[in-house]
Amino acid sequence: MSEDASLTEPPTSMYQRILGADYSALDPRLQRYFGPIPAGWVGSGAGVYRVAGSRRRFLRPVLALMAWRHVLFPELGHDVPFEVTNIPRRNGGLSAVRTFAFRGRTRIMEDAMIVRCGRLYDRLGKRGGLGVTIRLSVVSGALHMTSTALAVHVGRARVPLPPLATMHLREHIEERDPSRQHVDVRIDAPFLGEIFRYTGSFTYTIGPSPER
Repeated sequence: MSEDASLTEPPTSMYQRILGADYSALDPRLQRYFGPIPAGWVGSGAGVYRVAGSRRRFLRPVLALMAWRHVLFPELGHDVPFEVTNIPRRNGGLSAVRTFAFRGRTRIMEDAMIVRCGRLYDRLGKRGGLGVTIRLSVVSGALHMTSTALAVHVGRARVPLPPLATMHLREHIEERDPSRQHVDVRIDAPFLGEIFRYTGSFTYTIGPSPER
């Protein structure tokens, strides 16, 4: 990292502020991913998802609409190449763009995260229309995320939603494959169980933004 970059690096990341002392219990290799990104730099990851999408065929019309908004997607694939780019924001937040390279089609998921009332708050989609409040915890060196509330944003209004679904994420390092980090994201709905999932592994680097 250059001297200039280190001077512009924020003192803490959102994850550090939310987790507090528990952040030190996170695997040191994950601390690099969930730590601060210097201004003008981005985090870039690339890997393969062993499975990505939904097995619930009847949800495909809804998921197709969500794909148009860059939230979820209706495809179901195995060994799907993907990339993620994490971009720091001036407000201390972080935005991310995830690209899934299905055969014959590329799908994009976008989100922008901030700290709200001491919790992680994620605005999903290219317009941030769906808001998710997320609880963080560290278990055996892995980061766990669980959604606790949903809301839709209409203009400047934030409208709470009933618990239509719950997101569970686990990100960890496996000792048999320490050069990569592993992620498992699952979305469950009442009475239906799992309705969407992606899980796989990737490598990650932090470097100057191409736009610099």
